[in-house]
This record gives sequence, C-alpha cells and structure tokens, in this order.
Amino acid sequence: MDILDDILDTLDLRGALYFRTDFTGPWAVRVPEFGSAARFHLVMQGQLHVTTACGAELSLGPGDLVMIPKGWPHVLADAPGRQAPELETVLEAVGYDGQGVLRVGDGDPSASTQMLCGHFNFRERADHPILRALPDHIVITAAMRLREPLLDEMLRLAARRAFADRLGSEAAITRLSEIVFIEVLRAGIGQSPELMGLMEAFRDRQIGRALELIHRDPDKGWTAESLASEVAMSRSRFAERFSQLVGVGPMTYLSDWRLQKALALLERSQSTVQEIAGKAGYSSPAAFTRAFAGKFGLAPTEYRRRAA
Repeated sequence: MDILDDILDTLDLRGALYFRTDFTGPWAVRVPEFGSAARFHLVMQGQLHVTTACGAELSLGPGDLVMIPKGWPHVLADAPGRQAPELETVLEAVGYDGQGVLRVGDGDPSASTQMLCGHFNFRERADHPILRALPDHIVITAAMRLREPLLDEMLRLAARRAFADRLGSEAAITRLSEIVFIEVLRAGIGQSPELMGLMEAFRDRQIGRALELIHRDPDKGWTAESLASEVAMSRSRFAERFSQLVGVGPMTYLSDWRLQKALALLERSQSTVQEIAGKAGYSSPAAFTRAFAGKFGLAPTEYRRRAA
C-alpha cells in the first residue's frame, strides 16, 4: 500500500489557493502565523526575498518555490531590509476582496513580482512524525524542477489554471496543490535529516513492511514481538531500528496512529464510538475514551460534537 497516501488522507490534507500577486517594488508584507498549515509561494515573475521565523534569508527567482511548514510567520519582500506591514493591513489598504489578483504598487508591470500563493491545511490535532520532521522551510528551485518532471509539470499546470480565470480553475488548483505538497516533500527530502530518516523507513525492507502492516490493519492486536516476527527481526533489533528511522518506538507509533484514525472516523463516518473503538484497535469503548481524552483533552463524543 502507499503509506504516504494513507497518512496524508487520514490527516486530512487539503490544498487551497489564497491569492495571486502582482507586487511592484518597493514592497514587503508580513505573513502571520497560521496553525495546522503549510504555506507555499511560487514565483512566476520577478524576485522574491523571504525571511523565515528562524532568521533564514532566502532569495528566489522565476520558477522557484518556497514552502513554509508548520504555519510559521514569515516576511515576503522584493529586497531584504524592507519594513513589512501585516498582510491584513496590506489587504485593507488595497481593498482586496479575495477575488482575482492582489495588486500592490503602481510601478512598471514588467518589473513586478508575480506569485501564486496557497496553503496546505491539516485537521486540527493532526499529528505524525512527518509533520514533526518538516523543516523551517523547503525551497524548490527552477533547476531542481528539471530533475523532478512530475513536480515541474504539476506546478506549470497549477500556474496556468491560476491565471486562466475560467470556471473550475480554483477547484482544479485545489486538487493539484495536494499533489504538489507530496511532490515537494519528495523533492525536498534532502533539506531535512529527519525527513530523510522517515523516507528511508518507508523504503526499508523490514521497517517499511512493519509500517505497511500497521497502516493496513491498525486494529489488529500488534505487539513489538509480533511485528518483529513478521519482518524476521529480533524484538530488540526491530525496536531499535524502528525508533532510529521513525523517531518513536513501534508501539508509540501504533498508539498515536490509531488515535489519528479515530479522529478521521469521528469526523467522516456515522459509526458509533463503540464501533470506532473497535476499528481503532481498542478492547473496549472505555479504554478508547481514556486514551483519546488523555491524548486530546476531551472525550470522543465531545470532539465529534465540536467537529460537527
């Protein structure tokens, strides 16, 4: 099975376009913090300077893309050192209503910075080692895109759709951006040692097999011993290797993943809490409720009520 697809589907990955820009310098804008989201900015024309929350200074040109995971704030500008008003202030100043192109400045259009900006959302309380491993930023340059033909094709198609202003363009971009997120992760693996370890875990013949078993049958009564036996490893060696690559032990991973599946079922299905407890691998609704409340701070029934 495709483990990454199962993870992102369960965590409720959703892509959205939030604006196209036409900024004529000098300009700068401070993008605020936004939880459970990863923002991206694709440069179509001109130059973009990005200052991240961790102090990294990035310079991007046409064809380059930057993704800022974890909802962290950042500053976009045409050059370093600009005073950057908050995004909301800029939107109010130009009277932007969320439709069409966000235009700032009255300079030469041929010298403007044009971008396609969007974000990827996850369910509130979504959690997985992949999300925790995401770095401060991921940059995909135009040169890197040449080595990633699928990502390059998806970005070109998203850009064409974004500037087409035709019926259905926004829906198409939404679907495309979800693919873009996956391909950006794949292309940017080398920019995060933690992500490299996780991707190695997925590819590892034995640990990858164990992850596949967990994701295929999360309700099965797995133990470290039974998983180790399935992949022909000793229990101690299996637990050590799993923790080394994934970042948590196999039983912690299993427990956390069952609760993430439960979150998805509470939101998406009409199953009773008792049925969800069984599907999530718990021996009783009471045991499930204790584990759920211990992790998320509220009972499953209360979570479902709030989500509705």
